[in-house]
Amino acid sequence: MTKTYRPRTALVHGGARRSQFGETSEALFLTSGYTYESMEAAEKRFTGEEPGFVYSRFANPTVRMFEERMALLEGAEDARATASGMAAVTAAILCSLKAGDHILSSQAVFGSCRFIVETLAPRFGISSTLVDGRDLDQWKKAIRPNTRIVFLESPSNPTLEVIDIRAVAEIAHAAGALLIVDNVFATPVLQRPLELGADIVVYSATKHIDGQGRCLGGVVLSSKQWIADHLANFLRQTGPAISPFNAWVMLKSLETLDLRVREHARNGEAVARFLEDHPKVTRVLHPALKSHPQHELAMSQMEMGGNVMAFDVKGGKEGAFRFANALDIIKISNNLGDAKSLITHPATTTHQRLTPEQRAASGISEGMLRLSIGLEDPQDLMEDLDAALAGI
Repeated sequence: MTKTYRPRTALVHGGARRSQFGETSEALFLTSGYTYESMEAAEKRFTGEEPGFVYSRFANPTVRMFEERMALLEGAEDARATASGMAAVTAAILCSLKAGDHILSSQAVFGSCRFIVETLAPRFGISSTLVDGRDLDQWKKAIRPNTRIVFLESPSNPTLEVIDIRAVAEIAHAAGALLIVDNVFATPVLQRPLELGADIVVYSATKHIDGQGRCLGGVVLSSKQWIADHLANFLRQTGPAISPFNAWVMLKSLETLDLRVREHARNGEAVARFLEDHPKVTRVLHPALKSHPQHELAMSQMEMGGNVMAFDVKGGKEGAFRFANALDIIKISNNLGDAKSLITHPATTTHQRLTPEQRAASGISEGMLRLSIGLEDPQDLMEDLDAALAGI
């Protein structure tokens, strides 16, 4: 398939490999290994002299279809799928680092991502620094001669901080470092970090890419050269392989990703505006709102504001719990990007391992809730929120 097809067409047809049966729906190759016509053929397959699949920990036809379709959507040269989003983040960060190197990251990131940067990497002699990602001067001052990886989320989880990707990419490249962007909140439909100067993009495919809360998965996208030189062998030797079944589910979900994400975003903006005007809500963070501190930057990088927002209710933790427990349609869950609207309390779930001081520095209050808007009728969601807010 040529790369000249527009995104919606690529999402339906990209990367397809049909068997001798000519199936319409992409085939599921649920196999761990492959056979060879001879020992000589096996030898050539392992040395790379002869193309083909060797073992599904390394590559699989269904997984490869998913990777190629993701690469077409992202505008990347290549991609590799992993067993989860955190497997993708971990592999992308660590695969090209060694003892003595330095990681520079924004502090407003998902709790597990912060663990990789701040706790895990230093155990192997890789130092790290966290900065306020919104402040370009902090990036400039913190970067070092041995900085090899710069990492950020934009918008961030859960406070929806927006970072100037192009400016941070320029700072990273001037120091000889690579920029990794976790683009899970925006998805490749609403934001294209590679076009803004990023070198590597990572996703938890568990979120919008699956979109229905069924399977775990992750994706790393970059240049063919970087994947060949660093990522491919790291994944091959460490083994965070995605199940072919999960890859097949993700592959089928990609067919509707553009339609779903845009409807998610329209619903999200409507709910965010409703909450912003509600007397029981003290603050709403959503990139499409003009009240968002980085609204203009967000709209210059993103097509729409997305479906995830954070907001503070009166009464701190007690008020947040009372409110969330009173919801009917919206369910309590730490997942996001689902067809169902989901809400969580970051201070006691996704970011509970941070100290109170660290949470405060990241803008996570006791009364903050993170809300992922689904595909329900937004009017029903607003009525559900209004009824629950009446109780605090």
